[in-house]
Amino acid sequence: MAEELEKVTDLDESLGLLTVTAVEADADLGNATVYLASLSEEVAERLETHRGRLQGAIGRQVRLKRTPHLRFKADPAIESGLRIEQVLHQIKQQPQVNQQPEINHDPQINHDPQINHEAGAGE
Repeated sequence: MAEELEKVTDLDESLGLLTVTAVEADADLGNATVYLASLSEEVAERLETHRGRLQGAIGRQVRLKRTPHLRFKADPAIESGLRIEQVLHQIKQQPQVNQQPEINHDPQINHDPQINHEAGAGE
């Protein structure tokens, strides 16, 4: 698929650089979804005009009774990854807050855990 897409992008420069991230086919091979790293509406429309050529190339290579109908979609994992990067960047830009609990070093208070400070203890 990637090789055939490369040939199509050579013929149609408006497609730009296309990166195939995955291809999923239905169990009956009636449909196949081609996931791309990015896919604008304009590029999706242009790919649709080349769908027949791409399906024909697949048919010549895999010898199936019927070639899967191709659909082109942006890979949702790419968008999710970009969103995670944005969130991490925002977190990194926030001022650091001291998350250590403040310890009271008042000499009047005994911090020995062995001593029971409850009212009426030991009476």
